[in-house]
Amino acid sequence: MKIASYQVVTLAVPEDDPLANMPEDANRKRPTVILRLRTDNGIEGIGVTLYGGRVTRSLHAMMEDLCAGIVGEDPMCNEALLAKLRAGDTGGPGGIFTLALSAIDTALWDIRGKALDQPLWKLLGGHRDRVPTYASGSLRRGLTDKQTEQAARILVQKGFRSMKTQMALPGDPTPADELRRMRVVRDAIGPDIPLMCDINQRWRPEHAIDIGSRVEQAGIGLFWLEDVTTADDYAGLARVTAALKTPVAGGEYVWGIVPFRHMIEARSVDIVMVDIARVGGPTQWMKVAAMAEAFNLPIVSHVMPEVLCHMVAACPNGLTVEYMPWMLALYEETPAIEKGELVLPTKPGLGLKFDEKAIARFKA
Repeated sequence: MKIASYQVVTLAVPEDDPLANMPEDANRKRPTVILRLRTDNGIEGIGVTLYGGRVTRSLHAMMEDLCAGIVGEDPMCNEALLAKLRAGDTGGPGGIFTLALSAIDTALWDIRGKALDQPLWKLLGGHRDRVPTYASGSLRRGLTDKQTEQAARILVQKGFRSMKTQMALPGDPTPADELRRMRVVRDAIGPDIPLMCDINQRWRPEHAIDIGSRVEQAGIGLFWLEDVTTADDYAGLARVTAALKTPVAGGEYVWGIVPFRHMIEARSVDIVMVDIARVGGPTQWMKVAAMAEAFNLPIVSHVMPEVLCHMVAACPNGLTVEYMPWMLALYEETPAIEKGELVLPTKPGLGLKFDEKAIARFKA
């Protein structure tokens, strides 16, 4: 079996909120690049990547250039193909090269699963066939308190057993403003639902310690506090982690696997979060998972639950899957949620198939 052809398509996916119908800006689009990688015996593997922003056209071109370099190769040899692509003049280990590599690696694993007639989560380790998940993307900082309260109640009504909100509110909020928003969410969902909170790198370490301590003292009860400061400030992250009782999660903004070693060795976080696009695909994601396991740390996913449920289910230290439905509209069917858990697909590979009507509708 050899790689015979490929197709790269750029999409503009609406930035909506299918969970609570409370988007910050219903008119925004999310640039997304998809890949179809085909073999000479008729198997098609698919991959998706994003974060191209203003350089999405360059990301598209990079993906085509890289795919051209592996036509005729054996798709079952992921490490060999990834090494071949890295050996070229790619401009470094991060940026659009890694984003493109992620989609290619995902498509290769999809091909492997289909060739062996096994779902990806089993090929990667098969630790369990269901994984906890939490609602994400509906309780964003740009909403008003009233909108946030309404969205939170909708999520509870839909049966979500855990969810994530945000602090670092727009403008120049005081600690009291941040604490008020957290009370709005907690009051809306009740005392027992695990609540995560994302900062998206917007605080300095001292701010994170100050506001995090206030939230603790108010009895809000956070399951974790996420990306509290600049992702590569490992010492600053470690200060926050040591100062707070609340677990600190981080890593979604880290590129490749090597920085995770520095983050983990510095005891910067309590929970390791890995973004599949920025780390370089399932192969690299699982390497970070093993690294975290060696340090007795849980690992969690960032966006793309339809793909990352496989990785979290495969490893023994997988904690939960972020149910961020950015890409769900691209597929005919995605994993079901039952009693707060994602049910892993039994179909081979990713268990996903593009919805051709949606692809045509979103084509940029």
